[in-house]
Amino acid sequence: MPTIEEKAPNVDLTPREKREVERRAPPRAAVVFETIRREALGELERPAISLLASGLAAGLAMGFSLLIPAVLYAHLPDASWKPLIVNMGYPIGFLIVVIGRQQLFTENTLTVILPLLDGKDKLKILGQVLRLWVLVLVANLVGAGLIALAFAHSGAFEPGIRDAMGALGREAAAPAFNVLLLRGIFAGWLIALMVWLLPAAENQRPLIVLLMTYLVAMVGLSHIIAGSVEVLYLVATGAMPFLGYLLGFALPVFIGNVIGGVALVALLNYGQVVAE
Repeated sequence: MPTIEEKAPNVDLTPREKREVERRAPPRAAVVFETIRREALGELERPAISLLASGLAAGLAMGFSLLIPAVLYAHLPDASWKPLIVNMGYPIGFLIVVIGRQQLFTENTLTVILPLLDGKDKLKILGQVLRLWVLVLVANLVGAGLIALAFAHSGAFEPGIRDAMGALGREAAAPAFNVLLLRGIFAGWLIALMVWLLPAAENQRPLIVLLMTYLVAMVGLSHIIAGSVEVLYLVATGAMPFLGYLLGFALPVFIGNVIGGVALVALLNYGQVVAE
């Protein structure tokens, strides 16, 4: 049976032009899958101290996803378009983390699941996945808590910016449990999709990060680490009890992010390449 290439109309290309066609062709889904899977295998083997340090750095960096929006919030007039501009600051923390190759929990709802789905010794890999998840999540949340404490008590920022941080934190924590769960699913879906898109993005990686995380903020979705910086700011200022943060925000958003990343991206994208 003739191949697709053989059945295609003949085009007289020079060898240089043929190489250009190959260079411009997007990678197959299987290539994207294998790129992420191999990267994840390396992450699963990293020492615990490396994961903790990288996760802590990511949690601290996510503070910029509160600080920059708060600065914009404090200096913009109240208007219908204000949230669209304020949310432009939200991607900054993600940009630092992703381009800086730091460990963020929600990225790993996709990456390390792929070796689990494709591996033969699933019990061993499951243990590695749970180890990485626990270490990275704890480190991310500790970093988020530390930067929230710094914002609340260091005196580095003027009262108007601190008031804006409080307002953003109240907005993040306001929805009910089931709403946060649903918003967490969509946020986990978008962040995992961002990770899936990055291998094919090449020089456009920062743009992909900016666009996908801006969508998370603009739609008002809930991210376990970025959102924790916002809500832990309320805890640090005494405006919310820690248990309220833990059960009322962190739990539903965590569950939602995992469902969105694992079920809606990892499993579905594995399904499209498993036959290959």
